[in-house]
Amino acid sequence: MSAAEVILTHTRQRRGLRISLPATSANLGPGFDSVGLALSMRLIIEAEEAASFQVQATGRDADRCGALEDNLILETYADVLRRAGARAAPLRLKLHNEIPLGMGCGSSAAALLAGVALADHFGALELSDAGIVAEASRREGHPDNVTACWYGGFTVAAVSEESVQVATFGQRFVHNPTQSFAQSLAQISGSTRTWEMLLAMPSVSLATRQARALLPESYSKADAIFNVQRAALLVAAFAQGRLDLLKTAMQDRMHQPYRQEACPLLKKMLPLMKEPEIAAVVLSGAGPSVLVFLSESISLLEAETRMQSMVGSDVEILPVRVGGGAELTLL
Repeated sequence: MSAAEVILTHTRQRRGLRISLPATSANLGPGFDSVGLALSMRLIIEAEEAASFQVQATGRDADRCGALEDNLILETYADVLRRAGARAAPLRLKLHNEIPLGMGCGSSAAALLAGVALADHFGALELSDAGIVAEASRREGHPDNVTACWYGGFTVAAVSEESVQVATFGQRFVHNPTQSFAQSLAQISGSTRTWEMLLAMPSVSLATRQARALLPESYSKADAIFNVQRAALLVAAFAQGRLDLLKTAMQDRMHQPYRQEACPLLKKMLPLMKEPEIAAVVLSGAGPSVLVFLSESISLLEAETRMQSMVGSDVEILPVRVGGGAELTLL
C-alpha cells in the first residue's frame, strides 16, 4: 500500500465511539406501551473499526453479549446501514453489561439503540436524536423502553404516523445541569431523599413475545376507564414528585392481571402494596422482574432484608435509582 493510500484509508476511518445506555422499566402499571423509566444499571460499549467483527464482553450474561451470532447490536448495526445503502465496516466492540437479559429491564431497547447509534456514527448517516429513537422504536415495536433509554428519567411516548412524540421529565425539572433526575424529584417533593427502588428478579427469564401473547384482544369499558385514570395520575405523580400517589397510580387492569401466572413473583409481592412503608409494587416491563418503590419511612437495607425473606434466596434483589439517558463520547 502506497503512502497516499495509507493517508486515504486513515481519513476514511471514523473515530471510535463510546456509548453508555441505561436499563429501563416500562409500563409502570397502567402506562402500557407508553411510559418508561430509566434505571441506574447500564450497558457500556466502546466501538472501533477493525479488520473483522469482534466482541469482548464483561458483566452480566457476558457469554451471550459476547457472541457474534444472534447479536442484536451487530445485527441492528448492519441492517440499518444495509437499508441506507451504506457499507457496514467491521467493528471491534468492548462491552460491559449490567442490564439483566429477559427480565423486563429493557435489554433489547438498549441493544437496538446501540446498534442504530453505531450505524449512525460509523455510517455517517447524520440521524437526529428523534431519528435514532424512531428507528429503534420501529424495530422494538413500541416506544416506551426506547425513549426512556435514550432520554433518561421518566418519559411518555406515543407513535404518530412515522414519528415518535416524546415528553420527558428527565430535563424539565433539572435546573442545575449537573443534577440528576432523581435529585430533582427530591427537590420538587420537598424531600432530602431521592426516590429509592428495589428490583426483584427471579431465576427464570420471560420473553416479551411470550408475555404479550398472554394479553386479551379487547378490554371492558370499566377497565379502560380504570387505566386511563391511573395513567394520568401516574404522569402527574412523576411531574410533581408525588411519591404518595404511586400506590394508586400504579394499579393496572390491562396487562398485569393476565401475566401473573407467568410472573409468579408479582403475585407473591403484590400484598406489599398494603404496607405503608411500600410506595408501590409493579411489574417491570413485561416481567418477570418486579420493581418496588420505597416510601421514606423505611431504609433501603430494611426493605431489602424484608423482601429477601419473603421471596427466598433464588430471587436476586438489587437496589436501583432513576437513571440518566444515553451518553455518547468520541474515543
